[in-house]
Amino acid sequence: MALLPILHYPDARLHKKAKPVAVVDDRIRGIVRDMAETMYAAPGVGLAATQVDIHERIVVIDVSEQSDDLLVLINPVITWKSEETQVYEEGCLSVPGVYDEVKRAARIKAEATNEQGERYEFDAEGLLAVCVQHELDHLDGKVFVEYLSQLKQSRIKTKLKKLAAA
Repeated sequence: MALLPILHYPDARLHKKAKPVAVVDDRIRGIVRDMAETMYAAPGVGLAATQVDIHERIVVIDVSEQSDDLLVLINPVITWKSEETQVYEEGCLSVPGVYDEVKRAARIKAEATNEQGERYEFDAEGLLAVCVQHELDHLDGKVFVEYLSQLKQSRIKTKLKKLAAA
């Protein structure tokens, strides 16, 4: 297992759309293990493969208090979103030190494949629903700050560029 380098906004590679995983094999399971180790070490509650410069549709999430309930999503799809929304303060491992409120669906239904290659469905609400929507945005090349005003995006880019140069 290895810690993977996390791309930081506004890196253009964060905007690359991820391709579907054709076969869940040992290579994919290795990516999942490395992503989980990277997410836990960061520490974070979710990580999309796009964030570690792997452009395949893979996500790891763990919103448990003890960080002991890893959810692996390979080729995930949201199949339903509630009309009811919720506002959550979001952060992102690719946008360190930046937190802001984003409005998303309060409840979702999704399906994905696990690391054994088995397809499954699940319902999510609260933090898990937010996290799934946030990570699937990454797979589609979108970072949460893009939900914010142009002024806030500009300030965030300037702040992160200064940090990177320091």
